[in-house]
Amino acid sequence: MVDVIELVAGKFTIKIPKGLFYSQHDTWVRKTSPAIIGVTDYFQLLLGDVLYVNLPEEGSEINTVEEIGELESVKAVLGLYSPVSGRVVEVNSRIKEEPELINQDPYGDGWLLKVAPRNLEVDIANLMDAEGYTKLVEFKIREEQKRIEKQKIN
Repeated sequence: MVDVIELVAGKFTIKIPKGLFYSQHDTWVRKTSPAIIGVTDYFQLLLGDVLYVNLPEEGSEINTVEEIGELESVKAVLGLYSPVSGRVVEVNSRIKEEPELINQDPYGDGWLLKVAPRNLEVDIANLMDAEGYTKLVEFKIREEQKRIEKQKIN
């Protein structure tokens, strides 16, 4: 069983597995060969039911500073940013037909890409571990609560 941090926010429980590396853009990478990339539980909760996935093609070069695709739901279309740079070696073909896998299992069957990283150790040095990402999510939730309260007042 993977060790998971559970963060309760209202009626939601956000799961943040240890052993992955997280970006400020709510994506994760599993340090395997090839590296596996997906979106976090927090990201999929924000987005709501995923209806459509737009991802780069196999063989594409991706960079951490560029948008690599989009996830679309009834709520929004949100850009995806990879936590690592490299060459896409596999796209999860199941999520094209079953985008709901991202909502159901963002750290398992809902993974997005497998990537041959250019420089994994350098990229990982710029990412957060589960504890660091938990602090970031807590901050994002507090900021959203402040924004909602401010809207109620105005």
